[in-house]
Amino acid sequence: MRVRHLGFVAYEPTLRAMRDFTAARIADTPDQIWVLEHPPVYTLGLAGRAQHVLSPGVIPVVKTDRGGQVTYHGPGQAVAYVLLDLRRLGVGVKELVRRLEQAALDVLAESGVKGTRREGMPGVYVNGAKIAAVGLRIARGCSYHGLALNVDVDLEPFTHIDPCGYPGLACTRLADQGVRDSISAVQQKLADALSRCLTPT
Repeated sequence: MRVRHLGFVAYEPTLRAMRDFTAARIADTPDQIWVLEHPPVYTLGLAGRAQHVLSPGVIPVVKTDRGGQVTYHGPGQAVAYVLLDLRRLGVGVKELVRRLEQAALDVLAESGVKGTRREGMPGVYVNGAKIAAVGLRIARGCSYHGLALNVDVDLEPFTHIDPCGYPGLACTRLADQGVRDSISAVQQKLADALSRCLTPT
């Protein structure tokens, strides 16, 4: 599996690149993990309802093709997109979600933070507040999109949406849990954790 560190990149060109990569895959195309940050953007999933975007202001709202409702991406958030052949990996969608959550849980545990799952609410939580979001698209048996972990991202934009479609859902970040690691350090930890969790069974 190849890990690519893409740096600070706009959302829409990255979305097009994920689609193009997935459409061009053949049976032996190596899987990839793309680790990056986005400029401020709200993304609205396939099932997303406009009423969950309360007051976006100047931050653009982009309709995208992942599952789920609305979320926010911005500087200080470690995003990892997983471009995987699920048949080769030997997992279904639910198991892939579980493994992405596990990677985030592992990163938190490494920093002494206890994260949890919530039944029926994909992602990772700390004391009931969301710290990592998961959203995926499956096409031709392959995944793209992935996981976003709040490191020291500005949380104020989350107050202008119903995060993941849940009114009043609190969000948190590693910085609020006393973790002072840089975004690049957390990105590397996340890439390492994903590489472990996504080893073929």
